[in-house]
Amino acid sequence: MIDFGVSPEKQKELSGKMQKFGIKESDIIENFIRSAGPGGQNVNKTSTAVYLKHLPTGIEVKCQNTRSQSLNRYFARKILVQKIEDQILGRLSSEKQKIEKIKRQKRKRSKRAKEKTLALKKQKSEIKKSRKHIKELYNIV
Repeated sequence: MIDFGVSPEKQKELSGKMQKFGIKESDIIENFIRSAGPGGQNVNKTSTAVYLKHLPTGIEVKCQNTRSQSLNRYFARKILVQKIEDQILGRLSSEKQKIEKIKRQKRKRSKRAKEKTLALKKQKSEIKKSRKHIKELYNIV
């Protein structure tokens, strides 16, 4: 088992998921490349970014979340497992469900729904106008 510099529970969880979906370390090509962005000399001089390719599926992952190579190796494998899980389970995966939910929330309202909300707004404004009229009758300011 590779030491990624994370807690044993997290490593055990990752290896369990990899076994569950049939991902073997021998099926993964791992390369280290130089990261880009903030991090100063550490990023410019060391190869901390991790590139993984899963040969059977052809899925590629690049990770440069942290300045630590070992943590990036862990996160890259985690992302790879998530992508393979999405591919295998399809619509059942939790990540897909979250994405679909956000899409539903962001899509445009139908014409009927817009008309309904406008009608409710107009009704509310009429109620408020009638209140104003009563205030003027009794000189309430």
